[in-house]
Amino acid sequence: MIEKFLIGTYTHSISKGIYQLELDTQAKQLQNLQLVAEATNPTYLAESDAHRIYSVDKVLGPNDEAQGGVLVLDDQIPANQVDLQLDPGANPAYLAIDEPRQLVYTANYHLGTVSVYRILADGSLELTDRKTDQGMVGPRPEQADGPHPHFANVTPDGRLVVVDLGIDKLFLYDITDDGKLTLVSEFEMESGFGPRHITFDNQKGVAYLVGELSSNLAVLEYNEEAATFAVKQIISTIPDDWTAHNGAAAVRMSSDGRFVYVSNRGNNTIAVFETAEDGMVTLVQRIATEGDFPRDFNFNSDERFVIVPHQNSGNASLFERDAQTGKLTLIQKDFAVPEGICVAPRK
Repeated sequence: MIEKFLIGTYTHSISKGIYQLELDTQAKQLQNLQLVAEATNPTYLAESDAHRIYSVDKVLGPNDEAQGGVLVLDDQIPANQVDLQLDPGANPAYLAIDEPRQLVYTANYHLGTVSVYRILADGSLELTDRKTDQGMVGPRPEQADGPHPHFANVTPDGRLVVVDLGIDKLFLYDITDDGKLTLVSEFEMESGFGPRHITFDNQKGVAYLVGELSSNLAVLEYNEEAATFAVKQIISTIPDDWTAHNGAAAVRMSSDGRFVYVSNRGNNTIAVFETAEDGMVTLVQRIATEGDFPRDFNFNSDERFVIVPHQNSGNASLFERDAQTGKLTLIQKDFAVPEGICVAPRK
């Protein structure tokens, strides 16, 4: 079986934009890298059920002034531009699609804003709301210049959760069908945690929050009725004796809720945690990704495989996953992918 994945990249060096690769699940290998579309720093992206690609993008104006926003493409190779929504300043750091409401959310790390767009009939976008995070900055150098929302996506109960690295906060919003946000609650993590990404286990009533700056994973109790969080556990994603730089990045959970995975940039590993019935976690494996600076990673359709691109070393690694133990086994490490960041399955 051939499965296809979109790869978002930085374009600081040799990458030209958005790529597609294939996973041959029978041969157990990555193959056939293709350029989908040229773009500048399309670091995060996703494909809609209507087969439109939505990607963050950056454009330089005639006087080299930066503009950032969302690029919309069709599903061809090479892809054709459907829309481009730009605003002055840096491009967003994260993008998510809300299929039931036909909305797109972006989190702009540098501008401190979260934007909501309505998906129109032809796949193009219309801005419906924008919020700016507020709060006291954390103590770490990366937090000194203000709010830094790094993630915005829908919770299992249909709210929007915004994760802000700069001010150590989570924001919960109610969302109307026409794309308007109303703040419901805020939750502050311990100072310097540096929250980056979050995933939810609706069955256990918990969320798993990764801290980029602390290299910690937090297990949070999530009360849907009250729209509140509470810390149940905090555990490190790196070895106790690791003293070099590390930034924990992506967090993903297996669909059965039994295992949680976190990528470490610097330590260059995937940390594997087994979950208990109450959502608490235990480290069961920390495995080298065989590349430098693994940011995002993702499962294939049946979660037998995990794809890990690397920003700095220009390669993607492929792991086989044991569904019973959660552990990963390296099966390929030298597949060339330039400046790889995000892994998104094609639909």
